[in-house]
This record gives sequence, C-alpha cells and structure tokens, in this order.
Amino acid sequence: MHYNKYSNALMKRFGEKVYKIPINLPITCPNRDGSIGKGGCAFCGEIGAGFEAQESCHSVSKQLADNIAVIAPKYHARKFIAYFQNYTNTYMELDRFKAFTEEAAGFPDVIGISVSTRPDCISEPYLAHLKQLSTAYGLAIEIELGLQTVNEASLLKLNRGHGVSEFLTAVKLVQAFGFTICTHLIGNIPWDTEEDLYEAARLINHLKIDAVKLHSLYILKESLLGQWYTNGEFSMIDADTYIQRVIHFLRILNPEITIQRLFGRAPESMTLFCNWGMSWRKLQNELDHRMTILGVKQGDLYEE
Repeated sequence: MHYNKYSNALMKRFGEKVYKIPINLPITCPNRDGSIGKGGCAFCGEIGAGFEAQESCHSVSKQLADNIAVIAPKYHARKFIAYFQNYTNTYMELDRFKAFTEEAAGFPDVIGISVSTRPDCISEPYLAHLKQLSTAYGLAIEIELGLQTVNEASLLKLNRGHGVSEFLTAVKLVQAFGFTICTHLIGNIPWDTEEDLYEAARLINHLKIDAVKLHSLYILKESLLGQWYTNGEFSMIDADTYIQRVIHFLRILNPEITIQRLFGRAPESMTLFCNWGMSWRKLQNELDHRMTILGVKQGDLYEE
C-alpha cells in the first residue's frame, strides 16, 4: 500500500464499510457576507464546493435518506458519516447548528459527524455541543479545517481572510476536545512553490493532524480565479509536475496520517480548468503506478 487510504482506515476503525454522506446547509461564509470580506474565496463559486450534495433547501434527514438510498447498494455500505460539507458550517447561530447536527446524530446508521469549517470560525460552544452528541449517540467526531496553504501571501491573494496562526489556534482547541482533524490543502495554487506544500506536510506532522484532504486546484467559470485565468494573469503547473509534488508530499508525511483525497473534482460544465482535462481516476492511477515504479510510499522520508 503506497499511502494510508481513508477507506481502509475507516474499515480498520469501524470493522466494516463506512461512507461519508454530504450535507448542504443554507449558510454562508464570513468572507462572503462582509463580516471579514466579500466575494468569498477567489477559487469558490456561488454554490460553494458541494457539487455532489443536494440543494440546501432540503432537510438534513432527507439529504441523508436520499443519498444513502443511492450509496448503500452501490458501495455496499451500512454505516455512514454525516458530512456537513459546504461553506462554513460553524458560521451560524449556535441553536441552528445544534438543530442540524442533532438531526444527523439521530438518523439511523449514522456513526459519525464530520464538520467542515474555517480555522477562524471554530469556538468552544460548538465543540462542546459536538462532544455532548458524541457521548449521547456514541459518535465519532471529525473537524475538517480548510487551511489550503501555509503561504501567507497566497492566503491573502485568495481572499481567505485568515492566516496560518488562526489554523494553529483552531487545531489546539479542537484537539483539546479529543476530536480528529482533517486538514484541507490545495496542492497547485499558482502562487505557491513546491516547498510550500512540503512545509505544509511538516506542519501537519508537527501538529499531529489525523487526516489530510489534498485537492488539485480547479478553476470555476463563475469565480474571481476564473476571471484571472481568462485574463492570463497566472498559469498552472502541468499534471506531471503535480503528481511529482504530491508523491514527495506523501513521502514527507507521517505514515499514520490518513489520506482522504489527492485530486479535486468539479463538473466539467462549470470549470475552465480541472485536472488537465483528465479524470481524477486516471490521475490517481498514474500516481499509484509511479509510486510503484519508484518503490516509494507515504512516510519513507518522514522525520519525527
């Protein structure tokens, strides 16, 4: 095995196939509504990043039921993680957050909750509520923190509205509650160097992060990044360079860290650029093949 795959880690932890079910809530982000900025992240479109999720007007129960009806027979899964994916899921009133998460917690065959949020939007009352749910329902709780890059200039360019320091604070707070953390990174931000990605790996190692979700950057038509791309204001690295970069990232990473994803996905109709015109599966297969040829694996360059 070249790296610690998420599906295998879930099987090992729960003893059977477990699948993450996306939930889309009627919420927003602080860099969209004017709280810390407007327009959202430069790479984000109006509908956020929940391309595989249902419309946010549907209840949590309906979204879970409809998705499970499709997923369960297709992937032979009987247990599920309710994944609050789109936008900033702790950027709402606490009572609303409680209602949404409690509905998911009580849904049949849900054994965990994953909450995607920004490092600057996580606070103790929300985590304390999740701790109560974990105790009451026996749930595994994961917090997915969107860092994207350790390059402060790139974070500013992308209109993230936070820096690395907020990420460090958020990690310390979440870990105090005993929840697992998944860090979201983008591996080919145009203003990043390859060393920025490797430094992110070292930071994740140092902080003892549990999981990583690495995306290849896609460029949505209806986004600020799309405007810059159309105007020729930046260029993208090629697929071969990206794969080389990801392999070295994996080699630096602690082998115990779970890899949830290595390539991004977005509908072709909505993008100007996505995975160099190839399917994510083809790129994944190429990465696996190259690691086999090189005889390398996750963590073989890891230093404690």
